[in-house]
Formats: sequence, C-alpha cells, structure tokens
Amino acid sequence: MMKYISTRGNAPELTFEDVLLTGLATDGGLYVPKEVPQYSLEEIQSWRDLPYTELAHKVIYPFVEGCVDSDALKGMLEDVYNNTNFGHKAIAPLQQLDHNEYVLELFHGPTLAFKDFALQLLGRLLDYVLERRNEKVVIMGATSGDTGSAAIEGTKACRNVDIFILHPNGKVSEVQRRQMTTVEGDNIYNIAIEGNFDQAQDMVKASFGDQSFLRGERKLVAVNSINWARIMAQIVYYFYSSLNLGGPLRPMAYSVPTGNFGDIFAGYMARKMGLPIEQLVIATNTNDVLHRLMSKNQYEVRPLKHTITPSMDIAVSSNFERLLFDLYDRDGSVLAGLMAKMNARDDIISLDEDKLAKARELFDSLAVDEHTTVEVMKEVYAETGYLLDPHTAIGVKAARECRRNPNIPMITLGTAHPVKFEDAVGRAGFDMPELPHHLKDLMEREERLSVLPADLNTVQQFIAENTFRD
Repeated sequence: MMKYISTRGNAPELTFEDVLLTGLATDGGLYVPKEVPQYSLEEIQSWRDLPYTELAHKVIYPFVEGCVDSDALKGMLEDVYNNTNFGHKAIAPLQQLDHNEYVLELFHGPTLAFKDFALQLLGRLLDYVLERRNEKVVIMGATSGDTGSAAIEGTKACRNVDIFILHPNGKVSEVQRRQMTTVEGDNIYNIAIEGNFDQAQDMVKASFGDQSFLRGERKLVAVNSINWARIMAQIVYYFYSSLNLGGPLRPMAYSVPTGNFGDIFAGYMARKMGLPIEQLVIATNTNDVLHRLMSKNQYEVRPLKHTITPSMDIAVSSNFERLLFDLYDRDGSVLAGLMAKMNARDDIISLDEDKLAKARELFDSLAVDEHTTVEVMKEVYAETGYLLDPHTAIGVKAARECRRNPNIPMITLGTAHPVKFEDAVGRAGFDMPELPHHLKDLMEREERLSVLPADLNTVQQFIAENTFRD
C-alpha cells in the first residue's frame, strides 16, 4: 500500500484515502508519495496503444492501491474520460503548430480547462471514499479562474459534500464566473471576496489550520492543487502525449503555463516514474515569482498584478514546495526551516546554489507580459489559423524562447479554451469563438453568489451557517 509523507517531516504517514481527505499536513507541509512507482522504458513502450482510460489506470493505480479497488478505479476512469464528458474522442488531442512543435489540448472537458482532468476524477474518488466511511465533508477552495468551476462540476453530484468556492469579486472573466455561479445544487456556494486571489487563498489556508468553526462535526477537504489527487491525475497526460509522439523511445520537452506549479510538477513526477522528459519550461505571466527564483535565485513575494491571464495571477506558488523537498534530499526538517523563511514574506530568499543548479538541469523559465501574450496569439493565428487562449500563448512563447533541443518534440500544454478570455481575445483583434454546445445558453442562466468582505471570521461564519442549515 502506498504511503504518503509530509514535505516538512513532522506529520504522520498517511494512506491515499487519508491524504485525499486531509489537504495540508498537520505540520503545514504537503503530502507526497513516500516512494515513487518506477517503470522501465520497455514497460512504458508496451502502453503505446492504450486508450486514455486504460493508460490512466496504469499510471494512477499504484498511487491508490490498497484504498481504491482496481475495478472501482476502472469504472471511475471510464465514467470521467469518455466522449460524453469530454468533447473530443481523443480526450487530450495534440494540435501541431510547426515541425516538432505541438499544443496538447486539455480543454475539452465540461468547464473547458485542464483542471477537469483532475477534478472530475477527484469528485468520484471522494464519493467512493465518503460513502464507505459514512462521512460528510466540506470542500473549501479559492480560485483565480478555472479551479472553482472545475471543482463544482466535479463534485456537484457528491452526496456527502458541501462545496464553498471563493473567488476575487470582479477579477475573473465573465465566462469563468458564470461557469461557477450558474451550476444548480443545494450543496454549492459561490463566495465573491472583496479582495484578490491571494487573500482568498490565505483564508482557505487559515481555515484548514483551525477548523473549529465546523464544531468538530465536519472536516475540510482541499480541491486546489495541494491535494495530491490533483497531481496524480495530471501525470497521465504527459505519458499520453509522449506515447503519441514516439515516446518513450525518444524524449520530450514540455512548456507549461503555471501559477501554482501543480501542473508542471505532474510532469516532473512523470519523469521520476521513468518517462523520458528532457526539459520542463515554467511559463509565467508578470506574477513571476518562479521565474525570478529560477533565473536570479531570488525568492520574493511581490504584490499581485491582475492580468489577462487570471488563472496565473498567483503571487505564491504553493506546489513548488514539493519540488524543493526533492531538491533538499527529502529532508523535512531542513525544508521546514526554509519554508518558514519563504513564508515570512519580509525578505529576499535564495536557495543553496547546488540545489538551484539541480533544478536548472531540468527546468527553464520565462515571464511574459500582456503585450507579448497578445502578439503571440496573433502570430500563431497568422501562422496556423489556430486561436490560442492567453495562458497557452504564454506557454508557446516560453517554449520558443527556452527550447534547448529542436530535434525533439516541444509540447505546450493548452490549458484552456479561448472562449473563456474575452478581454484577451478582443485585444488580439479576434471575434469571440462560439461557446461549445453544452454551454450555449450560459449567458442566460441564473447566477447564484454571495459577495463577502475579505474577512476570515465573516467567511467562516457563512460556511458554518450553511453547512449546518438543517
């Protein structure tokens, strides 16, 4: 049975089932597998002709073994990754931009964003575990754009869950907001915070640290990318894209638009499991905390800037801690000291040079401003007739700027559909693409949300009142 340990080394080892329901470790760290499954090139090669669902079972099952029955997992995967739930039969199709240059389209799910891959599965896993344990939980999450709608879609049918999603009021696109606020369900609550994403995220973290407002009757579950199940599900499409382009017999490079470092960490995990990945490019917008660290060895939390790529408007990349854990030889006590300094936010922190050098062997980075993002959208459309969403445009720019080896495929993760980002599409001079069929009437649907101040007590009181409304 797979065991999970905290990055800060002072929390109990847990099984997958407990990690799914826990979120942050009791010592403030993030859970990672104690041992990573390893596969030979021959075994990975034998998966080449598997459809997405069967490949997902090969990749995911070792992480849940002993907690989730193999046949039950197969059923969940078939329920999630099918042509009814995803609008493309390939689930994660590749779009070619140029010789050895591709976009991996991860936006064919119910909410048109890559987060559907993980959150649709997360909802099924939660229902499976909670039914067996006869428990009810509260999901509390913060979103800068896509996580909220994907989490709501993934868990709206869960019988043992109340879900509260915080987003910064007026700072997500209209399509993103409506995808959250128009979903019907007595267990769904949208909270528009009069503040920014980081304030919302801080309230979520504080609530996980002290859950007394739930009176000991419920526990909080995280749906953002600190939840290991999110990372686990995202590993699959790295294997899938590689196998479709000749892997593992040749290596791949990936450029990943990222704010919280979760999606790119999944690529790092795929490499640890044996998939030949030669380069991972961290593609960020002007909220460039990771790029400054990678390029200058300066970690400094700066005020958040709101951009046309709201899903990357994040000043602190929570999942980076998981990479740091490996860079510092999985020494939890050392990492706990480093994270205390980084979380103090009152100084510029540098990593040990040998640790940063180890990261740079695999990772490159680039920060892309709004003007350049729009220009890349125009450029790629002129070259191919293909309209990128602004996040993916940042990924393509970073891929082209940072590419080390033109002789191997460079794959940019296409993280969202452009229809979700009206401002960026308009600034690039394009008409808005049509909403997919299942969202045609989105702008006519009734919205439900509560606007609250960025005050922890107010938010917690709202959650408690609605959780215990009976």
